[in-house]
Amino acid sequence: MAIKNASHFLLSLALSLVTLMSTASADGTGVWVTPHDSYSSSIGVLGCKINTNRVAYWPWAVDCNNICVKLSYADRSVHLLRIDQSGGAYDVSYDAWNYLQTGKSATKDPIAGGAVAMTYENASVSDCKDLIDTDGLPLSAANSMNYLASCVGESGSWVGQNYVLFNIDDPVCSIGYDEKCTLDWASGQNQATCGHTLGLQAELTTDPVYNIRYPTGDKVLASTGKAANNGAGRLGREVMGVKMRCFWVFIFLMGADYLL
Repeated sequence: MAIKNASHFLLSLALSLVTLMSTASADGTGVWVTPHDSYSSSIGVLGCKINTNRVAYWPWAVDCNNICVKLSYADRSVHLLRIDQSGGAYDVSYDAWNYLQTGKSATKDPIAGGAVAMTYENASVSDCKDLIDTDGLPLSAANSMNYLASCVGESGSWVGQNYVLFNIDDPVCSIGYDEKCTLDWASGQNQATCGHTLGLQAELTTDPVYNIRYPTGDKVLASTGKAANNGAGRLGREVMGVKMRCFWVFIFLMGADYLL
């Protein structure tokens, strides 16, 4: 595995240098992209309502229109939701970073490495609509109000006209109630109305968010870090292997008992 990763890293580095040198003549902006394996959103976008494996964490603040970017590497490209701000790096979801280089999900063929030269360009939000499970950008009614107020105040902004508020308190959807809330800006209302008390710290387990760990490809609960129960990642595959071996041992013993 170490030799495989080292070889892949050297190949990626060579391709990255070629890609970066050709950026001036290609569409988009050349950047060094690094993997990010823990979902977050500085504006309160709810991870349980979007595809968290397709998120961009860019160095500047999230605005109200350019929340979709197209990221390309060699002959592959993906669209990403830009809904968080990094500390200075061009980070993307580990699964997207992995797919662009290998053509496979990080849960199937995880690789390791550092910054890789890629190109990005802003894209229409319509190109990212398949990454959003709701009719508009899903926001936390308790923690997204400052961002939302700025977008509503910006005439014609996409987010100001396309948002949905939920009574969920955190981006990884572990606190609150999975219910829509209403907000009447026209009447001067600055706090959403929900079925339950807004911001109530109730445990929420109905719609969990998962992270894909770098560099193992293991799928874990974003709220606790515990391994997922659906067999994703290396740990899940090992558990499934143990279960299958136990199954065949059971069949063998039952057959032996029948013959006796």
